[in-house]
Amino acid sequence: MSVLMTMRVTGDPTAIEKLAADNGALFQGVLADATGRGLISHHFYGSGTEVLVVDEWPDEATCQAFFEHSGPQIQQIMEQAGVTAEPQPEFWRHLEVGDDVG
Repeated sequence: MSVLMTMRVTGDPTAIEKLAADNGALFQGVLADATGRGLISHHFYGSGTEVLVVDEWPDEATCQAFFEHSGPQIQQIMEQAGVTAEPQPEFWRHLEVGDDVG
C-alpha cells in the first residue's frame, strides 16, 4: 500500500511560485526524476511563511531513494524559497476504516 510523505518547512510560498515561473525546467526535471522513480502524486501548498509538500509514493524506501539521488536540485529549490532548516519528511500510511471519500 502506498504512503503519503509530508514535509513542512518555514519558507516563502510566493518565492516557490516565482521560482517555478522563472525556472520551470528545474521543477520539471525534479518531477520527471521523481515520476521515473515511482512518484504517484505531488503537491505544494503555502500558508503565510510555510510551505507544505504532500507526495504519494509506493513506499517509504522509494521516496527516500529519490531524495538521496535528487538532493542537490531539491536543496536549490529550498534555498531559493528561503528555507534555512533541514526539511524532515514524515510518512503516513492509509488507515482502513471504511470512510474514504474521493
